[in-house]
Parts: sequence; structure tokens; C-alpha cells
Amino acid sequence: MCRHLGYLGEPRTLDELLYAPEHSLHTQAYAPRMSRACVLNADGFGAGWYDTGRAAPVRYRRAQPMWTDVSFIDVAGVVRTGCAVAAVRSATPGFPVDESCAQPFTDRQRLFSHNGVIAGFAGVEAKLRDLAGDLAPLPDARAPVDSALLFALAAGWWRAGRSLGEGLALVIETVTALADGRYNLLAADGRSLAATAWGDTLFVRRGPARTGLPDPYVVIASEPYDDEPGWEKVPDRSLVTAGPEGLGISPL
Repeated sequence: MCRHLGYLGEPRTLDELLYAPEHSLHTQAYAPRMSRACVLNADGFGAGWYDTGRAAPVRYRRAQPMWTDVSFIDVAGVVRTGCAVAAVRSATPGFPVDESCAQPFTDRQRLFSHNGVIAGFAGVEAKLRDLAGDLAPLPDARAPVDSALLFALAAGWWRAGRSLGEGLALVIETVTALADGRYNLLAADGRSLAATAWGDTLFVRRGPARTGLPDPYVVIASEPYDDEPGWEKVPDRSLVTAGPEGLGISPL
């Protein structure tokens, strides 16, 4: 089923975001609490984050279970970022366990993750490829997994000038006209986050900055990473946006 998480706010270490909480994404890789289709997310993981030294996000991906990569735990303790997207993967039967399928995917300054599945993918793959157009500028869109074509559609809309949230909403509109499925999408561009809840759980939490900075933080996650108050369940078939203008939740 996969689990993912997006963060926007004052800089935190990846350890604070992905490992330290009691029910962190690391824990959700082997013990998710709200997954509807699997008990393990052991078919790869990835994290993407933004650093002030470069425009494009930094990305780390592996095809192995997150809990087996002890090197990344060391890295996570020293990397600080104000925006990140991370995911753990449970591969849908028929798709390989391969690093190229681990998310987030990247396009220029953007990160993308899909939690879910396109039902009957074989029957709509050709149509989605036609709609996605030329994949040459998008190496991640050529990954052998259904999520890659959703990413290609989103990237096409973004490159055409649509906002982060508009791009995800248009992907939902396009794909749901062709196939049932679970379409929880998540994206970031370093300054904002956008996500959809469509067929699986999604939660948001916002809070005041801990160091006196004026901007609050926002976490968007498949499931809460702790039992602290403040988590808000996003209604199914909703779009979430977070950025300088604040947090918004609207129906799709």
C-alpha cells in the first residue's frame, strides 16, 4: 500500500521527521497502523529534501526495506531541511522491487509520491502513455510502475504553468475518468506542499514554530507518526495545499 510523509516549516533533521517519532515512517515500514492492504512496506523507500545550496532537491532511494539501511540513519541525524517528502513502498504484484520504482520521483525542483494503485492498469496503460506524451525529459516517468505515469501527468501540468495543487487535482480528474484505484498523491517544490486523499487515509498537523520563527510547520502524512494531539483527518476525495498562504483543504 505504501506510506508517505511531507513536511514544510522550520528546519528539522530527517531523523526528527522519519525516525524519532514513536510511529515514524521508519516504523510504518514494518508496522503500519492504518494500512488497508498490507502489513509490510518493505519493497524500498526514498526521501527527498531541499538544501539552501542548490535549487533542485536532494534525493536518496533504495530498493531495500528502510529498517535495513543503517547508513541512512546516520545521514538523517545531520541533514536539516525545511521541506521534505519521504515514502516507504509495498510493491503492487506485477511491478518489480527496484530502486527506480521507489519514491519520491523528481522533476526540476519538484518531488512527487503516490500511495495507492491504478486498478486494471494493463487496460489503461496505453491511454495514460498517450496522455503523458514524451517521457524523455522525465527519467523517473519511465520507471516500470503505475505511479510513474501519474507523475508524468502531474509534471506535464506543472511545466505548463499549473500550481502544485492544480497539477495533482488534474491528475485525479484524468485518471479517475479511466480507472478506479487509490490515488493519494503528494508533492513539494521547496516552498509548498500539495496532497490528495483518494481511497486511503491522510492526516495533517500544523503547529507553531518551536524556535520563535514566524511560520508554523505543516506535516502531511498517510498516518500520524505519534499520538500527540493536533492531527486532523483529511476527508476522502480532498485536496490539501500548504504554503506561504497557509493550509487549505478543499473537495475534489
